[in-house]
Amino acid sequence: MLGGTLLFGTRFGRLALTGVALVTAATALTPPAVAHGPGRHPSGGGLSAVIRYTEHGIPHILAKDYANLGFGTGWAQAADQVCVLADGFLTVRGERSRHFGPDAAPDGSLSSARTNLSSDLYFRGTRDSRTVEKLLATPAPAGPGREVKELMRGWAAGYNAWLKQNRITDPACRNADWVGPVTTLDVARRGFAVSVLGGQGRGIDGITAAQPPGTAPVTPPDADTTAKAARELFGAENADMGSNAVAFSGKVTANGRGLLLGNPHYPWHGGRRFWQSQQTIPGELNVSGASLLGTPVVNIGFNDKVAWSHTVATGVTLNLHQLTLDPHDPTVYQVDGRRERMRERTVTVPVKDGAPLTRTQYWTRYGPVVTSLGASLPLPWSRSTAYALNDPNAGNLRASDTALAFGKARSTDDMLEGLRGTQGLPWVNTIAADSTGHSLFTQSQVLPRITDDLAQRCSTPLGRVTYPASGVAVLDGSRSDCGLGRDPDAVQPGVFGPSRMPVLKDAAYAENSNDSAWLSNADTPLTGYERVFGTVGTPRSLRTRGAIEDVAAMADRGRLTVGDLQRQQFANRVPAADLAVADTVRACKELSAGDLAEACGVLERWDGSMGTSSRGALLFDRFWRALTASMPAAQLWKVPFSATDPVATPHTLNTGSPAFAAALRGAVAELRAAGIALDAPLGEHQFVVRDGKRHPVHGGTEALGVWNKIEAVWDGAGGGYGEVAHGSSHVQAVGWDGGRCPAARTVLTYSQSSNPASPHYRDQTALFSDGEWVTSRFCERDIMRSPELEVVRVRERR
Repeated sequence: MLGGTLLFGTRFGRLALTGVALVTAATALTPPAVAHGPGRHPSGGGLSAVIRYTEHGIPHILAKDYANLGFGTGWAQAADQVCVLADGFLTVRGERSRHFGPDAAPDGSLSSARTNLSSDLYFRGTRDSRTVEKLLATPAPAGPGREVKELMRGWAAGYNAWLKQNRITDPACRNADWVGPVTTLDVARRGFAVSVLGGQGRGIDGITAAQPPGTAPVTPPDADTTAKAARELFGAENADMGSNAVAFSGKVTANGRGLLLGNPHYPWHGGRRFWQSQQTIPGELNVSGASLLGTPVVNIGFNDKVAWSHTVATGVTLNLHQLTLDPHDPTVYQVDGRRERMRERTVTVPVKDGAPLTRTQYWTRYGPVVTSLGASLPLPWSRSTAYALNDPNAGNLRASDTALAFGKARSTDDMLEGLRGTQGLPWVNTIAADSTGHSLFTQSQVLPRITDDLAQRCSTPLGRVTYPASGVAVLDGSRSDCGLGRDPDAVQPGVFGPSRMPVLKDAAYAENSNDSAWLSNADTPLTGYERVFGTVGTPRSLRTRGAIEDVAAMADRGRLTVGDLQRQQFANRVPAADLAVADTVRACKELSAGDLAEACGVLERWDGSMGTSSRGALLFDRFWRALTASMPAAQLWKVPFSATDPVATPHTLNTGSPAFAAALRGAVAELRAAGIALDAPLGEHQFVVRDGKRHPVHGGTEALGVWNKIEAVWDGAGGGYGEVAHGSSHVQAVGWDGGRCPAARTVLTYSQSSNPASPHYRDQTALFSDGEWVTSRFCERDIMRSPELEVVRVRERR
């Protein structure tokens, strides 16, 4: 390994490896002679760690304390992902326009900003106002704890040390002038950006574009149109992140211990990729799993006692306050009849090949004035009305504290206690299992404290439509009694406390696929939560319906093992086909003419899966996407949804609609125009290319309801789906067999590195393509037995 001390590699014998490893670990983990305060290096000699690499470049990071563990993590992440990380640091510093120009688009991983200028205006404004510094200075539990601060400090030092001691080979940033050292504050800013992704991060364009109105009249937003746009904006079917996860309790497993299958759906490219590692401080922490890039903790993972995963939750992490403006000055609003002036935040952004650009943002007691939430949801600022965005996660820098608490947990009860103590998860549910047979689902997230009673009392006419439809509350900002208040068990004002969160303990199965908490277990529905958390008694997505059918059948069968989890992950069953393919074939034959005769037979013979060898999958996929895009959901099925039978309804495809025949004929014509046989194997036309080699990709889109979700990019002229935008990412199947080591299988679908020059650019992608897994090496003996073991000591050099 460049820049580190190679202690030993695979060329040594097994006995020698073990002996050297023990000596190395003892040397590396010698405790400092004296205590060290914040900002000082332990032992006065700089930070260091021992990294043991096993198959597929997975690092097992060994350190004596949190700062040194952060150092090893920052080093190892930089080695695999330096260009992606550096790009993200440019974002949170507000320096994209300086290097790439103001009109280019960011990759979308850290905000919804459509241009570099919009992104920079927001993040430089956050930087100028010292938002993150204030959060860092907030004492725990409202602010981050000492251990997390040490991890962040160490991470920055490790990243910088790697840069100093190594040559960048990734063509994405080789010789680039925008790659440079970072600070602890940069690491914290990146964490802040992730926390506000669902709130301020969603409204950046509307925040940075908001300007006081002129004298021309402004049309107010239409309530029904806005409600529809809000429902679509916050709908899981339109998100670039999602997930499935299921925990089984010991009641239905072969050995009475818990099982956990995590299947997060995240982008395959850019700054929201996962990265695998194991983090160990002997006697203090030992956890394995996946981290979001730039994060110094394991976000999804397992230890020897518990395993957990997250799914993107339905809780709406923002709300709006409708402001009543002074008729003479639209930058003044009224609260209880008193005038309050908006705070102006003037931001200057350096621009490549041009003069700096200066813009002003307008902030209120509730948050920034916002004039849109995406292009489809305008919130115009008129002479009488403006809208302010409240995002409680703008006061939350605790997500890493929650992750660290999970890593230390010894049971699902410990995980609940960690959630109560840290309250740091911004936009996810938690699904977990433990080695003694307990299961857990909880929607414990930082949400604005919008009770249904508050919404009833304080919604504006717009809010009375948007809140029931989407969970987006629009409150009367002219009344102080419409403030969000505080729960006694909440660590920050204006959010729900832990006692208000939906929780399901020790159910035979606890499952979530990005619908609300209601049907986490279909036999014991969760109810009683506020609308802002999600809905009750409403239609579920096809992915949720298919998942519940699958996991309920598994629980009924019982005697479950890790192998059953693995089979579920790659079964690639298509719930849409189970509901609709027979009706489609019958209607196809009735319509059959020269252009459809072959298609009817292909669909009739299709095995109903999205496996790479499946013939007919591509035809049904293209047909189903076209049909669901052109036909309103309410018209798609003849038998409507019933809250008393939510998994089986709606059903019976409406094949009599003209949209049905048009979609079927369109799919046939599309494939033929692209030169693709109607019965072509899916893997020949759904693939990714890495190092010039095609890797077939199994799995299917959200509309099909496939557990193994894959959202691929269609290019008929290029042969079909030639790249994956987002979908299955860090997949883990975890159980326990009574020994000291968890029985875990993982696969990182897009591999560990974005660098085409890395040997770990496509190795796990090839595994995923073949439906294979990595056997986790958690215990020391398993790490040391790796045939590809490479041990490196990394340290700061002064």
